Amino acid sequence: MKLLKLITNTKTSLITLCLGGISLGMTEFMMMGVLPDVAKTLKISIPSAGNLISIYALGVIIGAPIMVAVLGKYPPKKVLIGLMITVASGNILFSLAPTYELLMVARFLVGLPHGAFFGIGAVVASRLADPGSEAKSVSVMFAGLTIANIIGVPLGTFIGHNINWRISFLLVSVIALITAASIKLWLPVLPSQAETRFSDSLKVFKKPELWIIIGISAIGTGGLFAWISYIAPLMTEVAHFNSNMITPIMVVAGIGMAVGNFAGGRLADKFSPLKTTSYLLLSMIITLILVALLSHYKIAAVLLTFITGALAFAVIAPMQMLMIGAAKGAEMLASSSMQASANTGNALGAFLGGMPIAAYGFTSPEYVGAALAFGGFLLCILLTSLVSNRAKMKTVIA
Repeated sequence: MKLLKLITNTKTSLITLCLGGISLGMTEFMMMGVLPDVAKTLKISIPSAGNLISIYALGVIIGAPIMVAVLGKYPPKKVLIGLMITVASGNILFSLAPTYELLMVARFLVGLPHGAFFGIGAVVASRLADPGSEAKSVSVMFAGLTIANIIGVPLGTFIGHNINWRISFLLVSVIALITAASIKLWLPVLPSQAETRFSDSLKVFKKPELWIIIGISAIGTGGLFAWISYIAPLMTEVAHFNSNMITPIMVVAGIGMAVGNFAGGRLADKFSPLKTTSYLLLSMIITLILVALLSHYKIAAVLLTFITGALAFAVIAPMQMLMIGAAKGAEMLASSSMQASANTGNALGAFLGGMPIAAYGFTSPEYVGAALAFGGFLLCILLTSLVSNRAKMKTVIA
């Protein structure tokens, strides 16, 4: 009995969700590292291969609400297992697909469970937590994304460059299957949502504060993607690092993300999700401007890479808790919608960040990112004003 209790405790349960974050993080970000290898194999251009990144984001945006709508009435444990099996199957299909068209289909399919897993997983993590530690528990799940960026993505990229990129995605499939097995063994059975009708869940979106939170996610996180999408040319063309230093620099960013992820969860539990999100976005504005001004100096460039990565991921758990707190009765649907909005921020940041490069150089995306983070900060002020007049909401999220 003591052994059974040990392996089913909260920390072990959260590790299963962290494993899911690793597999999804590798699925999403490893594509960027092996893009030239995929293009070479298929004899297509880099921009055409880049569509495999965009189609994944589209799958996330579409799949997050639809999969929760269809699966939300089932116990979370069974749903999470099914989602991980879908991730494994999609990556196996991607690793074996012989044509560009089939690769596009596989990437879309494997993107569908992404938002649902993180959305449902965040709610499960918060339910498993002790009172006052909900955001910290959510941050454990999202730690999987940081581990993926520190270890998984560099490893998969190395395999893709030196052996075969298809093997890299088979590796992700193995991790996803291990995750499914660990969830089955160690995650406790939790009841499904109180309401089972999707139409009832949608009513929560009548609240204006939910749309403000979605805006904070979509616009505010755009600052992260405006920065990280063009970090390689920033380091080679502005800081004048050799190209073989990009991987170690990305590891520095990943370590910063890991530190920031856990710090953000603890700050949100201590000061409230809304205050934490507001101050982190304000810090992001200042830091991105410093990146633009000081990246000519190598030491400053590396230090700011760590700080920017930390701030970018510190805001994830607080924003997730903002949405869960504001969406009582439809937490899983609302939490999943945050993943869709974050992928919107991905596309928005990368697109807007790239626009001024030709005219103003590789430091210009940082100013775009600062502007996006400022937009998110203004929405935080608006949300603070709104909830200050709603005592019930104030006790939930502020």
